[in-house]
Amino acid sequence: MKIFDSHCHLDDQVYDKDRSEVLDRARKAGVVAMMTVGTDTSSSRKAVRLAEEFPDCHASVGIHPHDAKDCSDAVLEELKELVHHQKVRAWGEIGLDFNRMYSPRAIQEQWFVRQLELAQEMNLPLIFHERDSNGRFFDLLRGHAGPGMKGVIHCFSGSPYDLDRYLSFGLFVGITGILTMKERGADLRQMIKTAPVERLLVETDAPYLTPAPEKNRTRRNEPSFVRTVLLKLADVRGENPEILAATIWKNTCQLYDIPDEGLSSL
Repeated sequence: MKIFDSHCHLDDQVYDKDRSEVLDRARKAGVVAMMTVGTDTSSSRKAVRLAEEFPDCHASVGIHPHDAKDCSDAVLEELKELVHHQKVRAWGEIGLDFNRMYSPRAIQEQWFVRQLELAQEMNLPLIFHERDSNGRFFDLLRGHAGPGMKGVIHCFSGSPYDLDRYLSFGLFVGITGILTMKERGADLRQMIKTAPVERLLVETDAPYLTPAPEKNRTRRNEPSFVRTVLLKLADVRGENPEILAATIWKNTCQLYDIPDEGLSSL
């Protein structure tokens, strides 16, 4: 199988001592491509450096809703410069998080809309974070998303109604290790059985959300564990893992506009 971890945070300092070994384990598990996702200026810069250093890594840039309070026009200008790098394939992680409220609601909305519009101007797919926005996320998408917008709702764990609305916007849906968790993942396992396969991606969100089997021996998630997510997804849907892996690989390359032939030699 050839697997793409569509969302991870390899820039995190928890990998500073063994990042190369982490990537080696990913390759041995069949994870031959990874998207390292930016959440602020520092992590976005580091994501680009990692993509330069490691051929199987790609990068996104963006300001997470938690960090919206630190955003500015100057910050976005810096991110726009990073976009010129050929390994930057997406804008995000952006969105709304009205659960923890690390940034005021109005500030989150202001910079979410600005980044949404900017990414579309630059013809980049979007990586979305949405938590407890009570429909506001959809209101802003409806008002500011153009007809050609491409994106993924990262770490989906919402309701069937939410899933239908994400799909109605043409979004891909990122499935994490939550799927493997006995209680927390129960509703997700039911919903994802009938979701259109051409809209599914797999991700780790590493170093967070370690899948249940690996969590018994380590708290830190890493890209190699996305294989567990894929196998669980195949089991839940009653599908052949290799066929599902090929479809999800194609989905991810389509979203991030990465030619499959450009990855086949990795």
